[in-house]
Amino acid sequence: VGALSSFLSRKLADRRFVKFKQDLKKWLKQIPKVGEDILTYARRSEESLKNLFTPGILFEAFKFNYVGPIDGHNISKMVKVFEEIKQLNRPVLVHVLTKKGKGYPPAEKDPTYFHGVGKLKKENKTAVSCSKNISYSEVFGRTICSLAEKDEKIVAITAAMPEGTGLVQFREKFPDRFFDVGICEQHAVTFAAGLAKEGFKPFVCIYSTFLQRAYDQIVHDVCLQNLHVVFCLDRGGLVGEDGPTHHGAFDLSYLRHIPNMTIMAPKDELEFQHMLYTALLHKGPVAIRYPRGSGYGKELINSFSEIEIGKGELIKNGNDLLIIAIGNMVYPALFAAQEAEKLLKISAAVYNSRFIKPMPEELAELISSYSKIIIIEENVLAGGFSSGVLEFINDHGLFGSRQIRRLGLPDKFIEHGSQAELREMLGLDQKGILKTIEEMIK
Repeated sequence: VGALSSFLSRKLADRRFVKFKQDLKKWLKQIPKVGEDILTYARRSEESLKNLFTPGILFEAFKFNYVGPIDGHNISKMVKVFEEIKQLNRPVLVHVLTKKGKGYPPAEKDPTYFHGVGKLKKENKTAVSCSKNISYSEVFGRTICSLAEKDEKIVAITAAMPEGTGLVQFREKFPDRFFDVGICEQHAVTFAAGLAKEGFKPFVCIYSTFLQRAYDQIVHDVCLQNLHVVFCLDRGGLVGEDGPTHHGAFDLSYLRHIPNMTIMAPKDELEFQHMLYTALLHKGPVAIRYPRGSGYGKELINSFSEIEIGKGELIKNGNDLLIIAIGNMVYPALFAAQEAEKLLKISAAVYNSRFIKPMPEELAELISSYSKIIIIEENVLAGGFSSGVLEFINDHGLFGSRQIRRLGLPDKFIEHGSQAELREMLGLDQKGILKTIEEMIK
């Protein structure tokens, strides 16, 4: 990757050299009998020369022209190289070297910490915390360490995100049971399936939006064989400033229809701990979906309880309407219902479903008692949690003349913005839910 390699690869892509090669090839082909042999020898000589000085011989074997490595921070050199390779009439691989955080010394020294950072303290360049409560990622990290101390079969797998998923502590405590497979989510899932087949208990920790890459492996390698793999979907729902590529908008929809899959979403960090323990005990594929950011300040514990699969909880009684919520939408629904009682004299019941699949059977009796129902999720409405509730209502013959409203993400990619801004825009905050409650009653 030194200067000689860079010089050689640029010269081999030079317009004049390429034209010379083409002319020489035509001329050699015209020589009777020995022309083709000489041409083959010339090709091998060029490949040998490249193999000595450049790291790109693998790509040359795939019939790519390899150019590089090139300093990605040198704009004039980059422009010159791209001008030169325009003339090549075959696939070209340009090898560019860049330095993460280039131009900002603190980021150059610690690229991992500065990968995604908000406001910084000017004096020591550390992040300013927006919440006093710990994040769901930290809750996960602490809980899986606690579980792993008692069960040596637990292993953790991530795809180049040990810091983002809260697995740094696990990596330090259990280095032989931690696997970072790099940015290769498909391999992470198939690897987990293999471990599960041999009796291990793999926890696959990947951001919701990135697990989409491994959809085929989830179906064929895990669920088809009904293997005990726990998928921990960090950043489920709106993630804020990372924008459309990072919103975990689709996981409930793309997981819900896969046979053998159990899907849970906690309302707070304490329930999250119990769900991780429940997933450990469950035999079969499990997905736990939790949001970016902090919880509600619930005190963490080291003694966990198993949650009955397919069992939700009624957290507030009410007579006028029923709100069915999942995951991080439960508390906003509860706060909106409490405000509706004070300001509008509307009595709303709030049910925490806990499970997306299987849907709690007790919902049938509960739904039959209400004519007005609001279903809330932070997932696309198409095929998500509310779609599952509607299917449940239909299968149990409960539609009748009921009025049902669904709150969730619309059928479009959600733009960049803070979580608070986006939830307000989409009517998924306390104020928006309160407005829907008022509209339903009117």
